[in-house]
Amino acid sequence: MEKKYNWSKKYDPNSKEPYVLSRSKIDLFLNCKRCFYLDRRLGIKTPATLPFTLNIAIDGLLKKEFDIAREKGVQHEYCKESKINAIPYKHPELDSWRENFKGIRHHHKSTNFIIAGAMDDIWENQDNKKKHVVDYKVTSTKEFEKFKYLGMPWHQHYKNQLSIYGWLMKHNEVDVHEIGYFLYFNGKKDVDRFEGKLVFDYQIIPYELDMSWIDDTLMKIKDFLETKKIPTYDPKCDNCRYLKENNQVVSKLLDKSLSFLKEGSAE
Repeated sequence: MEKKYNWSKKYDPNSKEPYVLSRSKIDLFLNCKRCFYLDRRLGIKTPATLPFTLNIAIDGLLKKEFDIAREKGVQHEYCKESKINAIPYKHPELDSWRENFKGIRHHHKSTNFIIAGAMDDIWENQDNKKKHVVDYKVTSTKEFEKFKYLGMPWHQHYKNQLSIYGWLMKHNEVDVHEIGYFLYFNGKKDVDRFEGKLVFDYQIIPYELDMSWIDDTLMKIKDFLETKKIPTYDPKCDNCRYLKENNQVVSKLLDKSLSFLKEGSAE
């Protein structure tokens, strides 16, 4: 029976148990080391955002759609139209790899981390049988054409995400193609009526996976979690800026209150 690990527990330097580090927590480390330390070392989680329920629904429908093509062993229409010679890949662990809080995993022995992430799909290249990691994305923007360059500020997070999935596939003995794909959908706003339906454009955006940074980053995370010093506020982090400004305002108000009380007692 597969051993279950706690995905949410904080890091204990004295524990010998493997520690689950999700793909999203690696991204948090890259984004803000202070927030990462508070979250993973001290158990103070960053404020949660509201779930993108519409995106989740589309994600689920896409998986059903590609699973139909997977069972038939045929190319999906999106791939045909985009001239990508690949079919949805059959793997006995795929359902588990796509499931939240299960996902595809690898025990990184140098750090004793279990790296895990829930991926969307894998396509098999029909020319060389290598496997493309695929991630579904949904947006609604007038600048959708520009997305093919993956140049928006948040796209670096997406690139890291795809590369980590490729790294996990590689460590699960999957012959990974160097090119991954974003299947990107864009909700159109220029239609005449809603009528209970959303209309989408789509594009399949290739990205050359970069796994070169992952092992080194995991070692840095390990060393970082072993320290007892809380990092300073990161001025580029929204959460840090809010906390710092909030603390400054509260501190000033407290100083004024104490000063007022002292003046009152002196009288």
